[in-house]
Amino acid sequence: MAGIVRMPVSRWSRSIMPMLFIALAACSPEDAPSSAASASAPLVEPLRLPSPPGAAQPDLVSTPNGALLLSWIEPMDGAGHRLRFSRRPAQAADWEAPRTIAEGATWFVNWADTPHVYALPDGSLWAHWLRSTGPSRMDYGIDLVRSADGGATWSAPQLVHPAGTPGDHGFVTFWPQARDRLGIAWLDSRQKAASGHAGHDADGHDHAGGAAMMLRAATYDAQAKQVGEWPLDTSTCDCCTTSSAVTDRGVVVVYRGRGDGEIRDTRIVRFDGQRWTPPRDVHADGWQIAGCPVNGPMAVADGATVWVAWYTEAGGMPELRAARSDDAGDTFGTPVTLAKGMQVLGRLGLVHGDGHLLVSWLEQAQDERQTLVLGRYDPAWGGAQRVEVATLSARGRASGIPRLQWHDGAAWLAWTDVAGETPRLQSARVVFR
Repeated sequence: MAGIVRMPVSRWSRSIMPMLFIALAACSPEDAPSSAASASAPLVEPLRLPSPPGAAQPDLVSTPNGALLLSWIEPMDGAGHRLRFSRRPAQAADWEAPRTIAEGATWFVNWADTPHVYALPDGSLWAHWLRSTGPSRMDYGIDLVRSADGGATWSAPQLVHPAGTPGDHGFVTFWPQARDRLGIAWLDSRQKAASGHAGHDADGHDHAGGAAMMLRAATYDAQAKQVGEWPLDTSTCDCCTTSSAVTDRGVVVVYRGRGDGEIRDTRIVRFDGQRWTPPRDVHADGWQIAGCPVNGPMAVADGATVWVAWYTEAGGMPELRAARSDDAGDTFGTPVTLAKGMQVLGRLGLVHGDGHLLVSWLEQAQDERQTLVLGRYDPAWGGAQRVEVATLSARGRASGIPRLQWHDGAAWLAWTDVAGETPRLQSARVVFR
């Protein structure tokens, strides 16, 4: 195991930050992927989105028929929120008119734990959002719905966990369990709530100890009926995003675990359709942090090959690491460093397209604005190309988590920025030449 880091980098003095940015810009880690020096500069094309001012919390997914789905939350007049989506078919010139999935006045809206949409091979669409279940502000659950007509109508929302379960439930990932069956995993606080402590502190991190969050999963049939449900890991980080990918040996789910001594490294489990494997580390970084960094891992797969990228501060410095498995997640090679330095914020995206891996993340500039970065790598995490997609006016968590997909031979990104104090969604298409 790597050496345990006991002092988080957030305690570094802000007075030395500008000097650190200059110094770090002039160097790169020894184990960083090799650069493709002869490659032409990628083309970044800003794109118009169908979302209105005030929209935030985007999701961007590819469908089995080659379309893109973009979803977002927008405020309703008066009070409440509305979840909407738009479709962009393959080779289409623009987005279709937005449709409403659901709206409500009792939703729990959060910058990191955001709704998702998903399309199965049978043509059905699925979506989720978070709904307050009370009485505590941090009592909220996952509402799941299905559409059989392209999003014109939706089933009645149902909680994926038992009704009346106190505490928070969220950080969902979807996958196709079969042509017409949905797989879903989420973080669940039922055992924490049973111990008398639920939710997070005011800053969104958990420092109160007690029982840990857990990772659970379920599958749903074509009638939106839950047909299986399992606990996957009984000790996970409290509020880091989860991710999933389908291998030729079943789906893998990656997430941030919570081990003895508050070690919070990336873990993986796999489902063969009948049973789940025990949790194992993707890599034993040894990052000790008494709270949740709100920075989860991402995974993609092709056959038996699984690629995982994640954020860590195990080396005493913010760092993006990545590793590859050639046996469906049983073992992983030595990680490589994609980016490292005080400027690295994380909030990753990861896709596999055109024989390459593409990773997006945020970095902080000296003036506290943020830069959206996209890197492209070969399947061995080499041949790195880096492009700065956009400079954001948003500060801190206002930028949320940017989304990344591969569509029509290019990388497509969607993210939240601000104009004045109003959030709005932005997008770009990046073509590597």
